[in-house]
Amino acid sequence: MQKPSIPKGTRDFSPLEMAKRNYIFNTIREVYHLYGYQQIETPAMENLSTLMGKYGEEGDKLLFKILNSGDCFSALSNEEIAERNPVKFAAKACEKGLRYDLTVPFARYVVQHRNEITFPFKRYQIQPVWRADRPQKGRYREFYQCDGDVVGSDSLLNEVELIQIMNEVFHKFDIRVCIKMNNRKILTGIAEIIGEAEKIVDITVAIDKLDKIGLENVNTELRNKGLAEEAIAKLQPIILLSGDNREKIAVLKEVLAASETGMKGVEELEFIFDRIDLFTLQSTLELDLTLARGLNYYTGAIFEVKSLDVQIGSITGGGRYDNLTGVFGLSGVSGVGISFGADRIFDVLNQLELYPTDSLLTTQLMFVNFGEAEEIHLLPILNQIRQAGIRTELYPEANKMKKQMGYADTKNIPYVALVGENEMKENKINLKNMLTGEQQLVSVTELIDLFTQA
Repeated sequence: MQKPSIPKGTRDFSPLEMAKRNYIFNTIREVYHLYGYQQIETPAMENLSTLMGKYGEEGDKLLFKILNSGDCFSALSNEEIAERNPVKFAAKACEKGLRYDLTVPFARYVVQHRNEITFPFKRYQIQPVWRADRPQKGRYREFYQCDGDVVGSDSLLNEVELIQIMNEVFHKFDIRVCIKMNNRKILTGIAEIIGEAEKIVDITVAIDKLDKIGLENVNTELRNKGLAEEAIAKLQPIILLSGDNREKIAVLKEVLAASETGMKGVEELEFIFDRIDLFTLQSTLELDLTLARGLNYYTGAIFEVKSLDVQIGSITGGGRYDNLTGVFGLSGVSGVGISFGADRIFDVLNQLELYPTDSLLTTQLMFVNFGEAEEIHLLPILNQIRQAGIRTELYPEANKMKKQMGYADTKNIPYVALVGENEMKENKINLKNMLTGEQQLVSVTELIDLFTQA
């Protein structure tokens, strides 16, 4: 018989992995709640009319489409079936698809429920998404996103709060990070000032390589992309921008003085830094002009979070966008949002071994099963112990002691309780520490105190 398997690009999660993942999701959830964000969920599948055309031609190809239930051929003529054209077939045989991200379903949700929503609307969503991508290391066809967005407000206080949320989450995880920040308007201003507005993507891609290839090679790359010598000369103070955030802003004010858009971006950055200075951040906040996330999508502040102790891509990203809901006929709804990369955070926490032991919620105490009389004696006691919040199990069969102890060992259960004939008479529990081998005779109350006061 063939061994069962799962589709490529998907994963099973063991109890230990699930405990770790839930620790990540619960921490993120807790912090979102602190800032007044409320959770929503949208269906795994959406109408294809909602999804198609929102991610560009490439994105459309990566959508998982669902065959109509019943006779999916009924809408197709014999000629069309014989033609075997997958695009035409899908257009008629599929009305639904699995969601590709959480942003488009969120936009649909806002438009559909706009009369019930109070704006500004602060929502978060932690759900899986699906992409028919080629699976490779770190890239899956099914993965989770943890998005938080505020829509219906232009206030930059939202950006300030999102920086606090990112800082708080990584502080709770004990991961040292740098929150990098930029503004789309500044990038537009730079391209305007040097007279190369249409080459904004080439410019940012080249600047981004400064650390890796050095200034001379960056300038060579810019020449190869067709930038004039004069434009490259004007770019130098920007490429070599150094110092702290305030010093960088001072240089940008001089360089971008002639660009209205650029100066608006500087003003927005200054507002955010002024507010952030009122708090103590555990993370580093850095203005990074090479940051250029999804240029067509973002319109203001952009963020990216990098781990300082593990070599990995960004572990959170986001920014300000305009007109999220325009594609669904409700224009002018501005928003700002971030998305935590749960899978990458999982990898970082694993590499640095930063999971708190109590987050893994394994069994704390196991009772050995000596037989029916002991079972009957123990069931009310187990109930009492669980009521005190101690994670407890009774081995279900009166198997050999070696087998029961092996079970406790494999599951990393730190304490085993032995209650035989003598203990029953004295109404006591023989408690064994599996790590040290020490044993002590305790009453139920003493046992509960030992666990709850530890």
